[in-house]
Amino acid sequence: MRQAWRCSGLRWSVDGAVLVWDGGRRSSLVRGQRVAFGVVEGGVRTCVGARGHECPVGAVVSERSTGARCEECARLDRAHSVAADTMADDPRPYHVYLAWFGPGMVKVGITGVERGSARLLEQGAVTFSWLGQGPLMAARRAEELLRAALKVPDRIPYADKRAVRAGLPGPGERVAEIRELHARVDRLDAWPESLRRAPFEPVDHTDVFGLAGLPPVQGVVRGLVAGGVVSGELLAAAGPDLHLATERGVAVVDTRLMTGWDLTPVGGADSGLTVPVRALRDSGVQDGLF
Repeated sequence: MRQAWRCSGLRWSVDGAVLVWDGGRRSSLVRGQRVAFGVVEGGVRTCVGARGHECPVGAVVSERSTGARCEECARLDRAHSVAADTMADDPRPYHVYLAWFGPGMVKVGITGVERGSARLLEQGAVTFSWLGQGPLMAARRAEELLRAALKVPDRIPYADKRAVRAGLPGPGERVAEIRELHARVDRLDAWPESLRRAPFEPVDHTDVFGLAGLPPVQGVVRGLVAGGVVSGELLAAAGPDLHLATERGVAVVDTRLMTGWDLTPVGGADSGLTVPVRALRDSGVQDGLF
């Protein structure tokens, strides 16, 4: 029997993307390589726990959940997150940023200075620029101010990001929207005094993600299933998504759907896809592409 592994998710750094497995093993993701794994026959997807602790009941979770946590573990995980505003006394400095994901898709957000651009890579931001740096609560106030003043959200659905990656405009157009918004931020009077402003210095991730010349996506994996197989050539990795060329077309695999399953290596040179896939071109549901 082949050894099964549990994926802890995709991690980004300045060196690129890696899949992390329980026990610390890492698999680098390089464009052009074959990504192939199968789900153990008869297996179920179980909760990944919270804050580094196992789920006390080993709860079974939905194959479509990107969090792979039961209700109780999800509550505990969020209770200790910056997003939940439960860490007001956090002494670490934070960045405020503008991120661009495609035409008309700009968001404002915050991330710890110590994390560098990792958060932007994790979100799949094509282009971004820092706006300022300072204490957490000042960064949070600036985020709220900018959402209202610039009419931009703090979240953009991954489905929207995936839909435009294959047809992004050139470098000048990619940076134009955040350049204009950054200039508007500089003219705002309500900027928190403890937040040091940052100059406009755009960073582009197109080459890091491998988006140049990316073929359009035909389908998105809805979730894994026991006995299912995912296999294909890696065309691009952006945020949590892997764009794979399979025998049925280009499909996106959200690596967050891999967590909680027992996975095994798949041999052979085929590019199979035997998990549920949603066609990107319509709202229909099908078991395979085309």
